[in-house]
Amino acid sequence: MHIAYSCCLAKQERGLILENTINKDALISRLRSMSADIGSLQPPQQGNETFAPLLRNAVRGVSDRQLQASELSAKFEHGDASVNLADVMIEIQKARVSFEALSQVRNKFVTAYQQIMSMPL
Repeated sequence: MHIAYSCCLAKQERGLILENTINKDALISRLRSMSADIGSLQPPQQGNETFAPLLRNAVRGVSDRQLQASELSAKFEHGDASVNLADVMIEIQKARVSFEALSQVRNKFVTAYQQIMSMPL
């Protein structure tokens, strides 16, 4: 009886330790992948592109990110063991932030256009 109790107690203690620790390797790899995503963004080059292709590429990027998040979410919903919930939530948030940023750019563009059109000649 004493052995079973100590075994259960050890399992509970191990469970508590596992719940309160952070997997350093997973965290570092996640930070590196996020850093790579940020590093892939390059500022536009002066005078080489017009506004329309930049906007088109931004819209495509946001659309691709939303599709990627939805595909990952569908895989998780279907029980794919290679996809964990944290990855799904991070991709969904990346898609949401990308869409909100694009919406803000669009709103600023519309406001600037309206101000230009209301200027007296």
